[in-house]
Amino acid sequence: MEFRELECFIVLGEELHFARTAERLYLSPGRVSQLIRSLEDRIGGRLFQRTSRHVSLTPLGERFLADLRPSYDGLANAVSRAKADAREVTGVIRIGFLATPTQVVTGSVCAFERRYPGCLTELVEIPLSDPFGKLRAGQVDIAFTLLPVDEPDLATGEGLNRVSYRLGVSSRHPLAARSSISAEELAGVSLIGLDGPAPRAWRERTAPSATPSGRPIPRAGTVTTSQEGLTQVALNRGGMLLCTPTAAYHRRPDVSFIPVTGLPPSILGLAWVKAAETATVRAFNETAVGHALGRAVLVA
Repeated sequence: MEFRELECFIVLGEELHFARTAERLYLSPGRVSQLIRSLEDRIGGRLFQRTSRHVSLTPLGERFLADLRPSYDGLANAVSRAKADAREVTGVIRIGFLATPTQVVTGSVCAFERRYPGCLTELVEIPLSDPFGKLRAGQVDIAFTLLPVDEPDLATGEGLNRVSYRLGVSSRHPLAARSSISAEELAGVSLIGLDGPAPRAWRERTAPSATPSGRPIPRAGTVTTSQEGLTQVALNRGGMLLCTPTAAYHRRPDVSFIPVTGLPPSILGLAWVKAAETATVRAFNETAVGHALGRAVLVA
């Protein structure tokens, strides 16, 4: 049976008046009559006696109302509790991060925990080669990611930072002693790309196939994680582009990180599945934006 039919029967059983029932349910009186007739057809008997002046329950209707009321009230209460829960920031939120828990990541988590002490946070690493797989599988609720994101099923927040890139090369590489290089010089460096299901735009952002002027950039194989890539870099098997905070986090003696000029900035933000958005997801995004951009976030 349709929930709307049962709801209409309950309210009409209380009001015994079609116009008042229609007003309570935001329906037309004609639609109320249609729903009641449909329910009576399903049951196989009349639930109401109705004339132009009077509406009353039949004996069948009285018994049905008495039997239905406890179940209907329980269902209505369950729906009300679910709606209230959806508005509350409680429970556990699983937060994905890309390879490196930089200050933007840890600072956002700490700010959220201070603001919502009743909500637990869990950190989950996201493979660089599959930035959205764990989101879509429901293994994380929200994830730090590179912006922009062109995925129809995903929503994103504001950019949390805008930073430059650095080229990681072996300390034995001819470019290792340079103070900086231009984006056009990447045409002379074999870049390590990504394996796995990462979208094409994501691959281009992490390992572009051409310089800004269109000169091709050679490829030095593919990896699935940052650590795999840095190992290849240390072995002098290619170069790898990393944002400046990630490069600082992975500083090591056998790898040199050289500032690159002429590339668009790396922008970190948050993404989540549109259909799985909750009050907690929205609260974490708002808190992260407030933390990163120095805004005050009001708690409802």
